[in-house]
Amino acid sequence: MNLTISGHHLDVTPSIRDYVQNKLERITRHFDQVIATHVILAIDNLTEKEKRQKAEINIQVPGKTLHLESVAQDLYAAIDLLMDRLDRQVVKHKTIVRSHAHEGHKRMPEGGATATA
Repeated sequence: MNLTISGHHLDVTPSIRDYVQNKLERITRHFDQVIATHVILAIDNLTEKEKRQKAEINIQVPGKTLHLESVAQDLYAAIDLLMDRLDRQVVKHKTIVRSHAHEGHKRMPEGGATATA
């Protein structure tokens, strides 16, 4: 899995990088076919009193790209919220992929004759 973590108006410290990597381990436990992951962490200054911490993620899995974002007052809270939502999306995608698997043809009853009720 290729992992890219970038910051917008923010320096990505090693502690933030480790925190994101530890949270992403949960995702790879559920679905190990992740191709690439791009995390964007940002600080948006709307007013002097209100600072919004924003976390976005683009995750590529075979056949689909998932995009999620979350906003909170604390960056770690935004990351937690993002990973919870991403976990649900990945599990949902995994069940969809499994449920669309082709089933084999049903076997005819032994003897080659159709059963009559």
